[in-house]
Amino acid sequence: MKGVRFLKAWRLIACLGGLSLLSACGLSIDADQARVCRSALPALNPGAAIIVHRLQEGPTPRSLRVLYTAQYPDRPPLDRFVVCTFAAAGLSLNKSELTGLATEEGPVSGASLYLLKQYYLNTPEGVAADPGSPPAADVIELPPGLAYWMQQILVSLPRTAIYALLSVAFALVFGLSGRVNLAFGELAAVGSAATVAGASLVLASGLNSPLLGIAIGFVGALFAGAMHSAVGGHFTISRITSASTQPSLIATVGLSLALMEYLRLVQSPVTVWLPPIWSEALPLARSEEFLVSLTPISLLTSGLGLAAALTLLWLMKATGFGRAWRAYADDAKAAALMGVNGPRLLTKTLALAGGMAGLSGMLIVVQYGGLGFAGGFQYGLKALIGAIIGGIGSVSGALLGGFIIGLFETVWSAYLPIEARDIALYAALVVFLIFRPGGLLGFQEPTPRPV
Repeated sequence: MKGVRFLKAWRLIACLGGLSLLSACGLSIDADQARVCRSALPALNPGAAIIVHRLQEGPTPRSLRVLYTAQYPDRPPLDRFVVCTFAAAGLSLNKSELTGLATEEGPVSGASLYLLKQYYLNTPEGVAADPGSPPAADVIELPPGLAYWMQQILVSLPRTAIYALLSVAFALVFGLSGRVNLAFGELAAVGSAATVAGASLVLASGLNSPLLGIAIGFVGALFAGAMHSAVGGHFTISRITSASTQPSLIATVGLSLALMEYLRLVQSPVTVWLPPIWSEALPLARSEEFLVSLTPISLLTSGLGLAAALTLLWLMKATGFGRAWRAYADDAKAAALMGVNGPRLLTKTLALAGGMAGLSGMLIVVQYGGLGFAGGFQYGLKALIGAIIGGIGSVSGALLGGFIIGLFETVWSAYLPIEARDIALYAALVVFLIFRPGGLLGFQEPTPRPV
């Protein structure tokens, strides 16, 4: 009964959180369109200093209104506005193409708009002329050091969500079978390809809805990751029953290379990028001119990662699958005597781990725009480091390790030379393997299970 009540409460919280996230995202102005519209202001007011006051939806579909002040040196300031109309919106690649421009004096002619786009907006000078977003809202003032630290924490949220979900995939399989599947990075790339395919289907249907594209991509990434992991794991882990783990480890290396080549053939070597959505920064705090902000898409990806992690922890603690997993991981022979079907449990675990890896790939696409056919290798390697640091036999430890890796990368990049970041990360792995081989929340024995 407690588990049922917990599930109902969690579903309610997830629904309310999802509605609040979607409502916040729906009110956001497209950052690319805002940049293009703002960049036209200096050309419309030559010689004037531009102060942007407000950005809001325009009077027609796919339009944006910018309220601003033009300050000339020899005359009083002029309060003006401009309405920019674009070719598309949402996930369309041409959503930043300006198709119409109007001011308080009337619409700009087609010839003038063509010259503006060709010889100003599409040049480096035009891009650099963007006067910037409107002044920040009335937010709290923070000390400079605290504001900078807070911004780094906010920036790290999507990265930590990606690493945490990918790290827990390693922990799920290793905790049950004692074997490492080195193909989870490529399974994340499979999830990213499924996300792009889902978004493309939405665009092909003419709906062009970012929310629907993300939802279809979410389902596609989970299914593709789970299916490829279950099938690939069956031949590289389930069917290899030797006492040594080395044959299975080598087989997963082969699976990783096969998935990489498979993705190259299916989606071509050219990475397909989705345009940024909901990327207009939301001000949270400031320190003089430094603004602490967070984009709605970062909030969405972080929320999805947190929801997936909490759901997984509940699944491992309060369901029959979780109890069977823990029993089999602790003593496989005793669990089999109590009726646990080991091969079936391993297949379910492989599918669940692949779903987590696919979901991490979906978050990569939504947050950063795309992932190449070979781009999952680095993510998988760093997530494996996170799983080892947190405790590769522990689900909660792997989540913690992924969080640590994401935070480490962000903080190092903010304060120290970024070119030495990966070296420091791999050095930290060596230190953990020497002094804490079982990880932070892993096995209590001085040495972990043999790999």
